[in-house]
Amino acid sequence: MKYIFLIILWAAWCAVHSGLISLVLTERLRKGYPNLFRYHRILYNLFAVATLLPVLLYYYSLGGDPIIAWSGPWKTIPIMFGISSVILFVSGGRRYDFLQFLGLRQLKNENTCSVLTEDCSLDTRGILSIVRHPWYAGGMLIVWARPLDLSDLLTNLIICGYLIVGAVLEERKLKRQFGDQYTAYQRRVPMFFPIKRRSGNRM
Repeated sequence: MKYIFLIILWAAWCAVHSGLISLVLTERLRKGYPNLFRYHRILYNLFAVATLLPVLLYYYSLGGDPIIAWSGPWKTIPIMFGISSVILFVSGGRRYDFLQFLGLRQLKNENTCSVLTEDCSLDTRGILSIVRHPWYAGGMLIVWARPLDLSDLLTNLIICGYLIVGAVLEERKLKRQFGDQYTAYQRRVPMFFPIKRRSGNRM
């Protein structure tokens, strides 16, 4: 029962978190309350952190024996995951505008674009020329870079699913803003990992 409750908590957090940044809601706020919309990002971030804390407290209270310990020849896997995630986070941070990410730039100049760049242009340089969502990819890797009990496995599966859905929803906004430019970018660059495929979006 305790694990079912954990799943419910994570699913509820992910659903609310995604809903508050959905295209339908943000467009309604942008059009109906343009003067207030610039506060959306920073309030969204604060609410996400505040509501995440009780979920994490319950999650860490469960504990349990590891199901996956990454021992023996497998111990290099979490090391590679950890190193790769750091590279993705740092490389992504060099392309993203942190003030835009935190919602502070919007407070100053009412800039509410969908991309995390200072001038709202589509940046496809650096790590963004290799993968479209380096932070999401780094997040999916780092959660597996540790010994895993049942609560960890359930949490990781939900988080990875959430990140995939979040990336898809984010790309709807980007396609709406940049049109064919972003569609061409999708065809050229994989979504999460630099794996080539013959056709379709690459992950």
